[in-house]
Amino acid sequence: MVNTLGLGLGLLLALVAVALHFTKGTEWRTADDISQEVLERRAETVPETDFPEPMNRSIGGGGGAVAVGAGAEGELEGEEAEEEEEGFDPDAIPEDEIEYYDVEYVNEGATIEVANNETLLDAGEDEGWDLPYSCRQGQCLSCGGKIVEGDPDDVVHSTNETLSEDEVDKGYVLTCTAHPKADISIETNETP
Repeated sequence: MVNTLGLGLGLLLALVAVALHFTKGTEWRTADDISQEVLERRAETVPETDFPEPMNRSIGGGGGAVAVGAGAEGELEGEEAEEEEEGFDPDAIPEDEIEYYDVEYVNEGATIEVANNETLLDAGEDEGWDLPYSCRQGQCLSCGGKIVEGDPDDVVHSTNETLSEDEVDKGYVLTCTAHPKADISIETNETP
């Protein structure tokens, strides 16, 4: 009843399959992850542009809702106009004149030291906080914050094309271009 030839062939095939399975070189190995290397090679082939950085993490629509900035009130005259157009240049601060201020980030629940040549956004990101931003050029409201303790004059912007003078006087800042000039407390993710 039992076919000896069929049983023998079945056992032989089973033994061959087991032997092949355990022989060296037949195991499955996953390929190395080369995704970062590929991205770096592709990035080298793309020319530099003046566009905002990739990985836009804007909240609420990003730069689409750009308001008319402080220049809407009319032109300033004389030296004041040149000063306003040039803005604050943090890179022009000599090493021996860099000052540090205590900045309390209310929403993050921490106070850190921020240099007067460092933006409030960069300082927060150095702490590992995921703060909102989009353009990093003072042209949108994605990175907006509000000074809750301190004077609005305790912060200077290197670029501000979005907030009006009235909004700045109320304590609103663009954390991507705002530099401290005194100890302050700020709420991030606050816009006018």
